[in-house]
Amino acid sequence: MLFLILSIICSVTVGILFKFSRHYNVNNAQIVAANYLFALVLCYWFFSPNLNEVNTSSPWHIYIALGILLPSVFLFLAISIKYMGIVKTDAAQRLSLFIPILAAWLIFKEDFNVFKVTALVVGFPALVLILSKPSQNTKNKWIYPTVVLLGFGVIDILFKQIALFTTLPYTTSLFIVFSIALLIMLAVVGYELLANKVRLQPKNIVFGGLVGIFNFGNILFYLKAHQAFAKNPSTVFAGMNMGVIIIGSLVGILVFKEKLTKINYAGLFMALVAIVLIVLSQTK
Repeated sequence: MLFLILSIICSVTVGILFKFSRHYNVNNAQIVAANYLFALVLCYWFFSPNLNEVNTSSPWHIYIALGILLPSVFLFLAISIKYMGIVKTDAAQRLSLFIPILAAWLIFKEDFNVFKVTALVVGFPALVLILSKPSQNTKNKWIYPTVVLLGFGVIDILFKQIALFTTLPYTTSLFIVFSIALLIMLAVVGYELLANKVRLQPKNIVFGGLVGIFNFGNILFYLKAHQAFAKNPSTVFAGMNMGVIIIGSLVGILVFKEKLTKINYAGLFMALVAIVLIVLSQTK
């Protein structure tokens, strides 16, 4: 249970760091680049991936897709937290679990039980209610958490495809994906430095390092939680998603004074119900 709690704390802390960083006039591209640099070092340190096992038969098309998607969605995550707050962004990120569920149904032709169908019926209205804006200050900004939801949903599908590639350890694949993501972001930062004369600032490296540490911590403790609850993975699944929504909401409301309407609260409650239904669907 400790690993699960630590994973939830790390996940929410990433959002808190992005929320704090907006007060320091930071450069999100530099933060995301530094994040992958630190995550890559930690990945190598903790998992010791054997890169000699990587060859042309490895799923490079998935690695490249993830290497592009991960930093891109991370940038939208930062923007979404800035304009829509931690509460709505965390909820949107966690509701992205419906994307792989739909893919399993529509693409992979998996059977659907009543719990999954009900979860979808509850989950999509929940998202609409959560993203319902309390004021005109967030007009048209709903696009950011929507991209976060869709992006993390696709990322989840791709990571599940990597997990099926059993000839290479999952952690080695993770190291390759982080490496590609870092190269992509170094190219973005390099372009900004040369073309737009943007300066490389230490504060961006500091924030990025912290984001990278907690981002990796989220992954590390999540994997350890799954190992600890090997016979009951639905416990980890439910605990992680519900924990992030609840803790993220409390932090957003109590610490950052984010304003939510009764409609938003109803959406959060429906999101939790939808996650419970998904867990029940996995146990049947």
